[in-house]
Amino acid sequence: MKVDESKLSIANLRDMLTRGDLVANHGYQRSPGLWPNASRSYFIDTILEGYPFPKIYFHEYLDRKTKKVRTEIVDGQQRITTIYDFLNDKFALGKNSNNYNGARFSDLDEDTQDKFIFYTVSTDVIRDAGYSEILQMFRRMNAYTLPLNAAEKRHSEFFGEFKDLITRALDDTQLLYEWGIFTTRQIVRMNDAAFIADLVLAIQEGITSTSDAKLHALYKKYDQAFPGSEQIEEDISRIFEVIAQDLSGIRGSYLTKPHAIHALFCAIYHNMFGLPGFEQATGLSPVGRAITCPPDRAIGNLLELAAAHESKDMSRFPAYVEAMSSGTNREKQRMERTLSMCKALRDEL
Repeated sequence: MKVDESKLSIANLRDMLTRGDLVANHGYQRSPGLWPNASRSYFIDTILEGYPFPKIYFHEYLDRKTKKVRTEIVDGQQRITTIYDFLNDKFALGKNSNNYNGARFSDLDEDTQDKFIFYTVSTDVIRDAGYSEILQMFRRMNAYTLPLNAAEKRHSEFFGEFKDLITRALDDTQLLYEWGIFTTRQIVRMNDAAFIADLVLAIQEGITSTSDAKLHALYKKYDQAFPGSEQIEEDISRIFEVIAQDLSGIRGSYLTKPHAIHALFCAIYHNMFGLPGFEQATGLSPVGRAITCPPDRAIGNLLELAAAHESKDMSRFPAYVEAMSSGTNREKQRMERTLSMCKALRDEL
């Protein structure tokens, strides 16, 4: 077996497909057309914005009957099919393409079209190998990768509206990275995606315990259509903007742990819009504003909570400290954390 790295432009790939020099081998590949429009749109936007994507694998061999060299796709058929279909105006980009929403390839200006067709695709070309050797190569490659966690499995299983919302929200929510809410490793393993999905769960159902099963059910329920997703996306963006701009003084404190940010998000959401069931459970009504006192005062209140949590001081906020120290994903503790932060934002501690 020999594997050579290569670079091909999209124009090269298009010409190979048109001539029939590049074909799919369905022994390796699933049938084409598995990606819904949202995923196809996001992938094309990745190219238009100049971001890289994982390399594609080809198998080059000599056809004994015709004595011609053949090239077949070993890994990457959906990506190549999506590129080819976009070039042929078979679909338009969706709302997950901020700069090209609604555009087909022919709608793009000439410079953007040129940029697209000359985008360089990284490929590995496998030569001098049979079917079993290629399968063995991929088995060995996969042996050194970590098993998928629940969040990664959801994003490999679903390609629809809910996943699309999570992806757009992550692109828009820089605070999770800039404030160090999640480590680089956690982000690579999609902990941030699970976090945003958990926030949507709270918006939909109120304060509740979370689980992988509940998040999986959300992805499945809203895979084909997600009514109200644009409003949810806007609300998520607004709330993180409040945290970044009005409450920046909490950065670096114990309030920037994921379960604390979850509670702060829920508190702001309830103050502004009302969480399902929260008023009935706590007696606190929404007030139509994120913060009802001067921001500096709200920051001071929140930092008092953070200091009590950090020092495990049970003298003033025992219920909050207890809730922050145990059961980070359980309903009872989440309710207490969110209630305390609601009061802090209203200067009612």
